[in-house]
Amino acid sequence: MQIYADNAATTALSPKVLEAMMPYLTEVYGNPSSLYRIGSQAKEAVEEARANIARLIGAESANEVYFTSGGSESDNWAIKGVCRLLKAKGKNHIITSKFEHHAVLHVCEALKKEGFEITYLDVYSDGLVKPEDVKAAIKAETALVTIMYANNEIGTVQPISEIGKICREAGVLFHTDAVQAIGNVPVNVQDDYIDLMSLTAHKFHGPKGCGALYIRKGVRVANLIEGGAQERSRRAGTENVAGIVGLSTALELAISTMSERAERLTKMRDRLISGLLKIERSRLNGSKEHRLPGNVNMCFEGIEGESLLLRLDLAGVSASSGSACTSGSLDPSHVLLALGLPHEIAHGSLRLSFSDDNTEEDIDYLLKVVPEIVNYLRSFSPLWDKINNENN
Repeated sequence: MQIYADNAATTALSPKVLEAMMPYLTEVYGNPSSLYRIGSQAKEAVEEARANIARLIGAESANEVYFTSGGSESDNWAIKGVCRLLKAKGKNHIITSKFEHHAVLHVCEALKKEGFEITYLDVYSDGLVKPEDVKAAIKAETALVTIMYANNEIGTVQPISEIGKICREAGVLFHTDAVQAIGNVPVNVQDDYIDLMSLTAHKFHGPKGCGALYIRKGVRVANLIEGGAQERSRRAGTENVAGIVGLSTALELAISTMSERAERLTKMRDRLISGLLKIERSRLNGSKEHRLPGNVNMCFEGIEGESLLLRLDLAGVSASSGSACTSGSLDPSHVLLALGLPHEIAHGSLRLSFSDDNTEEDIDYLLKVVPEIVNYLRSFSPLWDKINNENN
């Protein structure tokens, strides 16, 4: 049996999305900046997609949507673009959380070298940022607050509208990395008081290499790429027309089926969590209530996450221990450490993330194979022997 359970890393391209993209790969391949017919047709497709995405996220205008290569680029542009402009006005303070995606954390570290002060908020054992902590951290020098909408590893959904309202009332710009949230939970940039928001297509069955950045009207952001008039001269370069059409189509499909999918995936998720918690010395990471429908993140004491993933792969299961962007690292997840887990427990983590393509049969198989592999790995684990000896 083959099970793909790493949809937080990427999803399969939807056949309907591929169908929508194909004409712009094979027939309407013109440069959108050209004046002839297949160029103007390509331009029309880009602008239709922009307007559609703006509508789907609750933006006031299509001109508030800018196309990028994905979530990491959008995060970089939002944070650097805003903060470098505001530094000239004495705004050299950024507020974020300790468990953001590295596309945010590494940008903050880079800006720290440029003279910015960074406040890293705690996320507590439930994996949630407290709005009151955001409010307490804001000061006169604060340029930006950047808090992810939903965590990419443990799936906890943050109180974004509360945080956004606090920022709006304080006159501080608010950015959210919504890469994991879009298409999985309701997101509305106006209702949530969001000034800048990152998203990417491949998290909701769209193509890799195409994302977007929402920039609220009136928010000043430095240009990302000079050299052309594309994206209103803010991000030069010939547009990825097929990818943009795919992004728009995938987002519309995801949002149109979101309620039904969320209900189904939540039931599957909760059944899997309940079954895996029966394993001795296992734990669920993050809040069960405020969680993405398709996310399960567990720790099993006495084993290494890498060994668990390799055994699962042999059993036909594709899973992960955390972010795909840090898969080459032997260090425990910074997300789990931010929750207060000790290194030896954080090392034994497993993330299972589901999409439309997963079934109840997948859950049945996981409930069978995961306990078997955990028990097998513990059977020759010195760490597990030590844990047992300490408890006897």
